[in-house]
Amino acid sequence: MTVTTVHPPAVDPLRWPDVARVPHAPLRAAAAGRLLRRAAALRGLRIELPGSPDAPGSPDAQDAPVLRLHRPAAFAHRVGAGGLIGFGEAYQAGDWDSPDLARLLTALAARPETLVPPGTGWLRRLYVRRPPAAERPTTANAPRNIHRHYDLSNELFALFLDPTMSYSSAVFSAPSAATRWADLVPAQHRKIDRLLDLARVGPGTRLLEIGTGWGELALRAAARGAEVTTLTLSAEQLALARRRIADAGQSDRVDVRLCDYRQARGSYDAIVSCEMIEAVGRPFWPAYFTALDRLLAPGGRVALQAITMPHDRMLASSDTYTWILKYVFPGGQIPSLRAIADTAAAHTRLRVHSADAYGPHYAETLRLWRERFTERAGQVAELGFDEVFRRMWELYLAYSEAGFRTGYLNVHQVLLDRDGER
Repeated sequence: MTVTTVHPPAVDPLRWPDVARVPHAPLRAAAAGRLLRRAAALRGLRIELPGSPDAPGSPDAQDAPVLRLHRPAAFAHRVGAGGLIGFGEAYQAGDWDSPDLARLLTALAARPETLVPPGTGWLRRLYVRRPPAAERPTTANAPRNIHRHYDLSNELFALFLDPTMSYSSAVFSAPSAATRWADLVPAQHRKIDRLLDLARVGPGTRLLEIGTGWGELALRAAARGAEVTTLTLSAEQLALARRRIADAGQSDRVDVRLCDYRQARGSYDAIVSCEMIEAVGRPFWPAYFTALDRLLAPGGRVALQAITMPHDRMLASSDTYTWILKYVFPGGQIPSLRAIADTAAAHTRLRVHSADAYGPHYAETLRLWRERFTERAGQVAELGFDEVFRRMWELYLAYSEAGFRTGYLNVHQVLLDRDGER
């Protein structure tokens, strides 16, 4: 194997202060090194070091997932000082990479609790932080959180999303490694149509959508004859959704509003919300379901698409500041299916009527997005996003894909209604 010289990305210390700075934590760095060797042995990884293809003791299998360490000391100090946040920042800084990032992360994401030696779990509190108060998704903070992600640039999202501009899991006829880009548009429409069918959206339905995205669901609901009110906190999404709706001749049927769900008013026959609950935050789940109950007319139905995780993992990760929260989705919290059902039952008259899982579909959706994003790296740079951002986004897509491939994450379409009104 030929070992090439790797030039790390130039890191703007004003834009990326914690990526530019390498912490000094020698004792924790040594512990991180031991943990990496344990992970390699348990997961069958090959560790490649500068100047030598394989680290001593690494597996010999040529098809093993590979982690290439370009700056081992910086990597160890970052991971030792910051845990998984440091692991992500080390990738952004170019301290490590992999020829197949999603495969490597999938290997690491399988039963992550087994990577830590027995009896050392208490060490987690040395580096785990709580989310900053300024990122709690209160009514005041939520617009700023949404702005940091969804207002990056409509053009950026258009580079890797399909023409429907749907930024949520598609539902394929049969998700597999053979799924191709051409399958994505019909799969996104299949996803939307299933949600609309769950909510029984048809001619004359008064529909409330919480989380507009870029307007595709509202357009398909309007095409069924529904009267749609759709809410967003993203100014960028608002502008493009309104333009797409006008171009489709549906402005008389769709009202796009810049509005928090807590401030919504009215009575609706159906409510649909696609992968928006993840931005609500656990302390505000009662307020979210109370709003759904308040806004839903008698006999109405609520259809949610929600990313979920097992309940015990949700409890363990709750109130933990992660790399994803720091750099990608501030203020978020992925619920469990049990948390959705329990919160609705405790605070409203709504009850979960059905829940269908589509985890493998999300893994393939993310793979297609990641491949498209990687292919268009030059266009990402032309939009003004630097190499640190590109690596951040690449890691985010691969990290998420790994979560769905291992079952650490799932996605459900959930139907809620009121028992006595079915």
